[in-house]
Amino acid sequence: MNDNINRRRFLKIAGIATATAPFISKGVMPEQQKTVRIGFIGVGARGTDHIKAMLLIKNITISAVCDVDSEAAKRAALMITKAGLPAPTLYVEGELNWQQMLERDDLDLVIIATPWKWHTPMAVMAMKHGIVPGVEVPSSLSVKECWDLVDTSEKTGVGCMMLECWSFRNDNLALLNMVRQGLFGQIVHVHCAHSHNCIPHWFFDQKTGLDRWPAEYLLKYNRDQYPTHSVGPVLSWCDINCGDRFTSITSTATGSFGINDYFIQKFGPDHPGAKRKYAQGDIVTSTLKTAKGKTVVINYDMQLPRPYDNRWMLQGTRGVYSEERNSIYLSGKSPRYENYESFAPYQNEFQHKWWKEIGGSGGHGGVDGLQDKLLVEAVRTKSPLPLDVYDSVVMSAIVDLSGLSIEKGSMPIEFPDFTRGKWATSRPKFACDKG
Repeated sequence: MNDNINRRRFLKIAGIATATAPFISKGVMPEQQKTVRIGFIGVGARGTDHIKAMLLIKNITISAVCDVDSEAAKRAALMITKAGLPAPTLYVEGELNWQQMLERDDLDLVIIATPWKWHTPMAVMAMKHGIVPGVEVPSSLSVKECWDLVDTSEKTGVGCMMLECWSFRNDNLALLNMVRQGLFGQIVHVHCAHSHNCIPHWFFDQKTGLDRWPAEYLLKYNRDQYPTHSVGPVLSWCDINCGDRFTSITSTATGSFGINDYFIQKFGPDHPGAKRKYAQGDIVTSTLKTAKGKTVVINYDMQLPRPYDNRWMLQGTRGVYSEERNSIYLSGKSPRYENYESFAPYQNEFQHKWWKEIGGSGGHGGVDGLQDKLLVEAVRTKSPLPLDVYDSVVMSAIVDLSGLSIEKGSMPIEFPDFTRGKWATSRPKFACDKG
């Protein structure tokens, strides 16, 4: 395997030298013009979102597409050729055909948008073949898988980025600028949630009630199944992995009532879904402590009827921000004592340079396009990835650790230090905006 890795790296370096030679003679930096060669594993709804975002980026080619659904792969190929790019090679021969795809010598980046169980195995193999994986959330489902990603990245020297799009939101990045400029004083506490009723459209088919692939996890596990959208921006607000770290997690869950009630209302009491026992509680509440004395509360809330929201609240010694209210209060600055004011003027004043200079495009209010462009440019220039492997696994480890705490009667569980001590001396690196 090591010989294969070295051979692939040599071929990639040789290919880069050949491809960039004309630009050297013109005085243009090669990394600014290098074509990034991208592969896709999984081109369902989320994978298609990423293809749309990638097709807006200059100097890329999509060399390979893999999916167990051949029709989905063909649709993706048609999108790519309609955009004027060469047709990709399709890998549609069973659920392990991705392994052959990752053995190619002409991939710099692979986007992994598959069911969760494949995320870590695919990302690990990609790194072993010198390919940067951009892996959908969560990157891993167990602490062991988290260590697999960290160990492989450190051993191969290949980065790994989980595609946590909410870290790149306009409002969240503006808030990060405010935190780093000291407007909130010392950060003390953050609350966040993923509140999104996913029962009718994601876990189950809304027309038939039949299981979709995520339903398996509701039957088998009781944990925070999907923590990354809530905790993603919190990492940078709290300097996690770069000056502070999570040290423990305590989780508790309600009973499981909402799924059965949904099936009773929608399909009647005799539907199999109405009678099954689900392990997953309706709401999971996790409290995380940090080495520097901060606390973070996370709510998993994905199976009860409610509008979508994340309920971010950031409290510092000099002020508080509420995403639910779209409001802020800053001691000594807000015009009315102990009254919230609108966050909108602050978002405009402290808007991050990424949104000023690059802007958003594509899904999730433009966040997909910004995130994917930043990832591609990091791969193109061999720069640090916007979110690194340590950020990716810290967010994802909450899945397994919350389940362990619930299983042990809501006992505190030690949070692993995936940086192996580097957090104490590492400086903040995500979205550093000197403006």
